[in-house]
Amino acid sequence: MVEVNLWSGLRALAGGQDKVEIEANTVGEVLAGLVAKYPGLQDAIDAGVSVAVDGRIIAFGLTEEVKPDSEVYLLQRLKGG
Repeated sequence: MVEVNLWSGLRALAGGQDKVEIEANTVGEVLAGLVAKYPGLQDAIDAGVSVAVDGRIIAFGLTEEVKPDSEVYLLQRLKGG
């Protein structure tokens, strides 16, 4: 299981939890697992999110590996400007 930290705006959509556990081996599986377990997260994920794994922002790499002890954060999409 991978522990995923959620930003404050998503916590209400995940039963008020700031951390949730998902069975996943890749970033794509993390996102799919979040939606399967917490369907209310679908719109936010579809709107665009970034995932940080062990301190690295993975904006588009859905096949990026995550390990059970990885530090994973779901973040609002980071935009340049």
